[in-house]
This record gives sequence, structure tokens and C-alpha cells, in this order.
Amino acid sequence: MARLHLFLAALWWGSLCAVGFMVVPMLFMHLETPAIAGQMAAKLFTAQSWLSLMCGLLLLLAAKRLSQDESHTPSPWVIAGMLCALLIEVAVKPHIVARDNMALWHNLGTALYVLQWLCAGKTLWALSPAQTELAVAASSEQNV
Repeated sequence: MARLHLFLAALWWGSLCAVGFMVVPMLFMHLETPAIAGQMAAKLFTAQSWLSLMCGLLLLLAAKRLSQDESHTPSPWVIAGMLCALLIEVAVKPHIVARDNMALWHNLGTALYVLQWLCAGKTLWALSPAQTELAVAASSEQNV
């Protein structure tokens, strides 16, 4: 079950990195017009929001099932990241698509996306085994 936690957190954080920091900027560099790039970016960000919500939900359900103690449960970070994804999808995106005060809504959406990225990163960091745990596991495998 610990591997599932780690996989979900890595998928969440990695997809945020790929979509927001690589794919969408490349759309605006390589597609014919900013309007076409913006339409495609909106679709990608919607898919990213749903992926984020699903990863977060599964992380919360898996943590509940394991009944981990409070010090190791990344639930506040998962919930905050899910809230950011939801706000982007239902509050920010409609204003950007309607081209309503683009600078304000785009900056707010960017801030929420970065905040979600930080929450996913903190979740991944919290679930990753410490370097000493990795060394102990490796040495115990060699002794077997």
C-alpha cells in the first residue's frame, strides 16, 4: 500500500510538472495562434484538474485504509492541492475561457497551479522514504 501512495503522489506531481511547465508553454511556442494554443491548453488543464482530483481522492482513501498516525499522513497537503485544482476548474477557468479580465484570472490561475504543485510536491516528499530508510533496506536485502 505504501507503494501505491508513492505512485499516486508521483503521478500527481509529475503530471503537474509536465503539463504546466513543459507542454502548455510548448503549445504557445509552436501552434499557429495563441487562440488555438489557449483552447488546447484549456483542455489539458481540465484533464490535469481531474487527474489531480482522482489522485488526491485515492491518496486520502488509501491513507484512511492504512489508518496511519497523524505525523505521517499528508492529508492536509492533499486536501489543499485538491482544493486548488477544484478552484482552478470551477472558479478560474470559466473567466479565462470567457476572456474576462484575462490578466487577473490568468495570474490567479497560475498562482493556484503553483500552489497545487507545491502541495503535490510536499505530499510526494512526505511519502518518500528517507535516505537512511533506503540504506537500511538495501543492507537488509544484502544480508538475506
